[in-house]
Amino acid sequence: MNGSDRIISRIKSDCDESVRAIEAQAQQERDRIIAEAQHQADKSAAAIAEKAAQACRQTEASSKSRAQLATRNALLKQRRLEIDKTIAGLESYLLGLEVHEYFEALYRLAAQLRGKSGVVFLNQKDLDRKPDNFEARLQAAGLNATVSPQPADITGGFILKSGDIEENMEFSAIISARRDEMEDLIHQELFAR
Repeated sequence: MNGSDRIISRIKSDCDESVRAIEAQAQQERDRIIAEAQHQADKSAAAIAEKAAQACRQTEASSKSRAQLATRNALLKQRRLEIDKTIAGLESYLLGLEVHEYFEALYRLAAQLRGKSGVVFLNQKDLDRKPDNFEARLQAAGLNATVSPQPADITGGFILKSGDIEENMEFSAIISARRDEMEDLIHQELFAR
């Protein structure tokens, strides 16, 4: 091998070594870039997954809350219907009492007006079926009243007029006035847990 071949061989060997060094450095840089990209991708994927999981939890909580509210509202609506039905049935029950029981109920109402006096107005049906001793029983209950021969436009119970003052003891008026109390009682009886 002559001197020029050796120089060419040496240059080629140096080139090959430089190429290998550059390739090794490029390989390291490529591995570093890939590792960094993988790290960023994993970090982004984790953030996206956490954000999606949080959105799912929020959606689930919101849906659960809406479902609970809808259930509660449906239950309250049904309770309200049952209470309304029960209160409506109360007046029907009172109006459907046997004559003796019906007038006993009127005497109990009269006792609530103890010490008052005036004229009692009944509906036509009650005027036609009132007991002969009705006024005496009213007085025994503490209500000094006479019965008007004119019927009142009421479904049941009575109205006491004392001058310009009226005491409305009609069943529907009493039920209406005491509705809140009755609702509480019905709620306790029907829906207590």
